[in-house]
Amino acid sequence: MVERATSFGSETGSYEKGRPEYRSDAVAWLLEPLAEGDRAVVDIGAGTGKLTRAVLALGGTGVTAVDPDPQMLEALREKTPGVEAVTGTAEALPLADASADAATLGQAWHWVDPVAASAEIGRVVRPGGVLGLVWNVRDDRTEWVRRLTEIMGGSAAEEMIGENAVRVAAPFGELEERRWEWSRDMTRAELHAMASSRSLIITSPPEEKVRIARAMDELFDELGLAEGATLSMPYVTAAYRAIRGS
Repeated sequence: MVERATSFGSETGSYEKGRPEYRSDAVAWLLEPLAEGDRAVVDIGAGTGKLTRAVLALGGTGVTAVDPDPQMLEALREKTPGVEAVTGTAEALPLADASADAATLGQAWHWVDPVAASAEIGRVVRPGGVLGLVWNVRDDRTEWVRRLTEIMGGSAAEEMIGENAVRVAAPFGELEERRWEWSRDMTRAELHAMASSRSLIITSPPEEKVRIARAMDELFDELGLAEGATLSMPYVTAAYRAIRGS
């Protein structure tokens, strides 16, 4: 589990190319309970900075990015110049008590201990602040997407969302949830990059990676996906937020 959680740094390019951006309305919803004005947000498990940049785009918000992988933070700094980026985890944040108004985690909560992470994030987030969790997951109700998932293998995130098993602990209160359905046009190269950015594949033996890539190409050939053409990948954005108690 630890090996997979810290494996993404070797595929920063694939992560940037293959993973979707975060919807601005979903990110705005995560932070909606906060008062207008300057807000301090810590983005945990920030990776290459996709959610970091989405939070910054809302305006009036300063963001500190935290990730355990130095390679991911290096990619984040290159793509988001000037943002403060530090090494750490949800269970061990290198930040002062009550120094943030909110904490966000994109594609990350399934990697943490929810009780320890809630307590540590609660130390950093002020009373009345927000813990916001968000995932972009492929919609397997579409038959070809379900077949693609069978080829690549499922993930802990997909299981957590599918089973409605997202949980937080004290000092945060009850979770609220919102979902958005949308689609993203993806080329064959982008679909391969998405697969290559998945921890299960990153940590697989070379022969398994070859098998998966070949099976994906067979599926794309069957679907008539020529080089340069696109398929519409259906996604669900699942967002959750909880308020820190006093």
